[in-house]
Amino acid sequence: MHKWITEDWEFIITVSSGKAEHCRLGFEEGDTFKCRYEVPSGFCPKTMPVLHTLCEIARCGGNYVSRGSDKKYEIDFPCADGAITFHLLAKHI
Repeated sequence: MHKWITEDWEFIITVSSGKAEHCRLGFEEGDTFKCRYEVPSGFCPKTMPVLHTLCEIARCGGNYVSRGSDKKYEIDFPCADGAITFHLLAKHI
């Protein structure tokens, strides 16, 4: 496989609230994932569609203010089951 597109965004996803015993994957506050375009290793497959949508907003020139955030490139969002809250930071690199 030859990757020919250079990604210009990096995404840092941090568990901001929730307990391991409430999450099927055992996520707990402080767990962190990083990615550019790929699926973050070990990330919840059920929540990935939400993450992908949020990442695409930044990649396409938008920001998270219209989604209710008070910061352009940071947003909190719940997991698909509502047990965990994630904080997403989008960084243009």
